[in-house]
Amino acid sequence: MFENQPKGLFALALANTGERFGYYTMLAVFALFLRANFGLEAATAGQIYSTFLALVYFLPLVGGILADKIGYGKCVTIGIMVMFLGYILLAIPLGAGGTAMGAMIAALVLISFGTGLFKGNLQVMVGNLYDDPKYADKRDSAFSLFYMAINIGAMFAPTAAVKIMDWAQTSLGVSVNDSYHFAFMVACASLILSIAIYYACRPWFKHVENSAKQAAATGAKVEELTPEQTKKRIVALCLVFAVVIFFWMAFHQNGLTLTYFANEFVQPLCTGVQTMWFDIINLVMIVIIVYAGFSLVQSKTAKAKVFSGVAIVAALGVLAYKYLHISPEGITLSAPIFQQFNPFYVVALTPFSMALFGALAKKGKEPSAPRKIALGMVVATIAYIVMAVACVGLLTPNAQELARVTGDPIFVNANVLIYTYLILTFAELLLSPMGISFVTKVAPPKYKGMMMGGWFVATAIGNYLVSIGGNLWGDMPLWGVWSVFVGVCAVAAIFMFAMMKKLEDATK
Repeated sequence: MFENQPKGLFALALANTGERFGYYTMLAVFALFLRANFGLEAATAGQIYSTFLALVYFLPLVGGILADKIGYGKCVTIGIMVMFLGYILLAIPLGAGGTAMGAMIAALVLISFGTGLFKGNLQVMVGNLYDDPKYADKRDSAFSLFYMAINIGAMFAPTAAVKIMDWAQTSLGVSVNDSYHFAFMVACASLILSIAIYYACRPWFKHVENSAKQAAATGAKVEELTPEQTKKRIVALCLVFAVVIFFWMAFHQNGLTLTYFANEFVQPLCTGVQTMWFDIINLVMIVIIVYAGFSLVQSKTAKAKVFSGVAIVAALGVLAYKYLHISPEGITLSAPIFQQFNPFYVVALTPFSMALFGALAKKGKEPSAPRKIALGMVVATIAYIVMAVACVGLLTPNAQELARVTGDPIFVNANVLIYTYLILTFAELLLSPMGISFVTKVAPPKYKGMMMGGWFVATAIGNYLVSIGGNLWGDMPLWGVWSVFVGVCAVAAIFMFAMMKKLEDATK
């Protein structure tokens, strides 16, 4: 799984892991921070949340256009510095007045602009590693690994946010509202780690930091396309961009309406074996078992097999110890903690995904990247069908709020969200890393930064449309809220399959 990949992949993936850990720590509590600190209504908080997400994913277009002129590496470095300033500003507790609101907005602008310079261009550099014919056939698997690394950071983020907020309240005696700023401080520290990794390992990928324009100026050979080929590829990419808008609109409800659902409708007391799902140590042990299991099967030396076997036994031992020491009182669930499941599933399932598609590739039956994207939309449709069915008979959000005051709310088991995140993760693994790989493969060389920016613009539009969920959150039945996303994903899947021939022709 990790063999025969260029060292630059792992360096760039780790640099991205640090940045994403900080970003998702902040994002895990951001919507709740807006409502708790500023007293905003769900729809207003949702509008700010979705606008920020939209900027985070729109500005890579600006960053990509700039990088096509001055180079990808330079933009990545500037981006980290700008993001750091934004997180520092967000971490300062300024209360809930106009000054605090202004500082928060300025911080969000800096974070989103810095991300625009960093995120897309780092991924273009990963793709450039695979322009080398020696690695060309490993592009899709490389982006699966890269995506997995992103989610390692994201997996720990919700726990980090919750734990540091609890520590600030209990050990330092700060208020709940002020404790949010400690979670934002984590992002500052993670960026320091990210830039340290980037520059320590830079010799491994320095050769892919330049844009095509810069490479041509030094006499390097750059692939030339005819105007017709360029148009064909750009049209195909735009069709994919149109579809992913609706995926991200549905998927990123995890930070908005699905978090609202966790906060308002999930039984807050968790008992028994189910509590093990909410301990990050247990999730890490499962990940170790998965990867050690694959290593045990794939390793070529006895020493490696023994090491893998020991790792599995040790992880099982930790899980057994945790099981025997389950608290009889149970635990109280915090809504942000549910956001650990999606990245956990990504990390745990990536080896299975790579093994499946690797086996299909050997038989000549691996689906194309566009076909994987279309299948991802189908799976996302199923995820929201599960939510819609599970919520039949529940109160509306407004009625639930009133019921919680009178002491008669209706709660559901946490498994509803745990299973929904599992299905959504299957969809994400089919769509997101494959989409990024498709962009780096199909984008005309002279427009790689711009086209990667286009992918993120589509994501930005989808993220802005996330606010639709917040606007529906109130008097609409919950099954109706989720049915909106069922319809959106289903229509996008049908469109993708209808355009399949045109999309697959662009890769030839």
